[in-house]
Amino acid sequence: MSTKRFYILGFGALMLFDTLTQVSFKLASTHAGEFQLAWEWLIQVFHNYWIFGAVIGYVGSFITWMTLLKHAPVGPAFAASHLEVVTVLGISVLYFGEHLSWVQVIGASLIVVGILCLSKSEAEHPHA
Repeated sequence: MSTKRFYILGFGALMLFDTLTQVSFKLASTHAGEFQLAWEWLIQVFHNYWIFGAVIGYVGSFITWMTLLKHAPVGPAFAASHLEVVTVLGISVLYFGEHLSWVQVIGASLIVVGILCLSKSEAEHPHA
């Protein structure tokens, strides 16, 4: 497998796992009701199947991240690992009906531009 394909698949998987984790936490908290510092509430959370989506997402993210770190430069890899902020923002609008502010749109755009700049820089100077 080519290096470029490895990065695309790897960071795509990382983004999917991280997004699954965050969305699963949101859905688990929605189904669990208002937080209560009580065993009953905690048991209700762990009986919700969305909490298992969060666990699967964390395990998948960990395995994917460890694999990527063996091959990818740390700077761009760390930056790209934050793409889930953008995907979760998009899902929150489409699925949960949340509204975006201009600040969120600008912030998400800056994340993407920053990752693209780091990737381009790393491609031009791979061992700098």
